[in-house]
Formats: sequence, C-alpha cells, structure tokens
Amino acid sequence: MKQFYRNCRAALAGWFYSFNDLKVHGANHVPVEGPFLLACNHASFLDPPVFAVACPRELHFFARNTLWKGYFGTLISSLNAIPIDRNSERDLQSFRRVFAALKEGGSLLVFPEGTRTPDGELHAGKKGIGMIACRAQVPVVPARIFGSYEMWSRHQKLPRLTADLGVSFGPPIPVAEYDPGKTDSQRYDTAAARIMDGIGKLENPRVLAAAGIPRAI
Repeated sequence: MKQFYRNCRAALAGWFYSFNDLKVHGANHVPVEGPFLLACNHASFLDPPVFAVACPRELHFFARNTLWKGYFGTLISSLNAIPIDRNSERDLQSFRRVFAALKEGGSLLVFPEGTRTPDGELHAGKKGIGMIACRAQVPVVPARIFGSYEMWSRHQKLPRLTADLGVSFGPPIPVAEYDPGKTDSQRYDTAAARIMDGIGKLENPRVLAAAGIPRAI
C-alpha cells in the first residue's frame, strides 16, 4: 500500500470509526494478494472513501473525467483514481489502465448500478460491469454499504455527519460462477445480474452482530 494512500486512509478511518461508528463484516473475504474486482452498491458520494477504509487492500477506482481540475484532480490521481468519460461508451484509454492495474495484481472498486441509487434500494447492474469482469477474468468480491444513503443521498445538499455506517463483504465469486461464457448472447448482462445478486445477499453488520454472528475480520 502506497504511503500517501495509507495516510489518507488512516485519516478517513479516524473520522468514520469515531463519528459514524463504522462496522465492518467479512473483510477476511478480501483476497490477501492477486487481482480482484470489489463490486459494491452505490448510495452516496461517500461510498468510495468508506470502502477504501473498510477494505484491507489498496483500491483503484473510476471517477468522471470532469473532476480532474486543479489540486483535486492531482489528489484523486494520487489515490488511484482512473478518469472515465461518461459520455463515451468506448473509453479505451480508461479500460486499458484498468486491465493494466489488474494484470499487475491490483484491485478495482466498481459500482455495478452505474450511478447512485435514487431511493436507497438496490437496482439492476449495468452491462459495463459484466464486460469488465468477463474480460478481466478475475474473482469478484461483492460488498454492500449501509447508512451512506441516509448520511448523504443524492437528494441532500449537506451530509448528516454522524449517521451510522456499515460495510459487509461476501466471499469472492469465481469466474465460472458469474461468467456464462462466450456462447451466451447476453453474457455481460448475465454476469452483471449474478454479481448484483451476490451484493443483494449481504446483510448489515449491525443486524449480524445482533444475531450473534462474529464480525469475521
């Protein structure tokens, strides 16, 4: 883990654990080494930094290219952000960087739904995540965040700084379980649906703790 990434992660962890009582379940499911996709639901602006704190591995992530302005662009580049043009369905440069990072044993945070939920509920996965997963041929770790929608949804101008947060990780989904193969005419859509199904099975760490299930971290 790069030192700058580690330092920023530690600062964010101090906030989320102290003021948002962040609970994490199943972090042991994150591979210790090797490439993987971390597939997560998307509820808030805050999801990327919360997942970066909860995940024991350093992450790469997509960010819209319009954010690369001044100091902020330099900052997020230093934190492994990969710019993507949302107006282009074939942003080849961004995908090359993604596959290069995975080839080097890195990990990529992806939001299968494509955008933040409008109502706090899970929505169908987009074809893009299926394409990335099927072409990368790496395990997919499902993860789900709880509380970030209530903390800062797309409908709120300002966040509720002290809302409770939780993150649950599930076992890695092997390639053979999400990729139906090239003979499936809906290959990428099928893969996306299977990945979202894995996310949908995850429960709030607070619910698991109340049921006496160990945190497994």
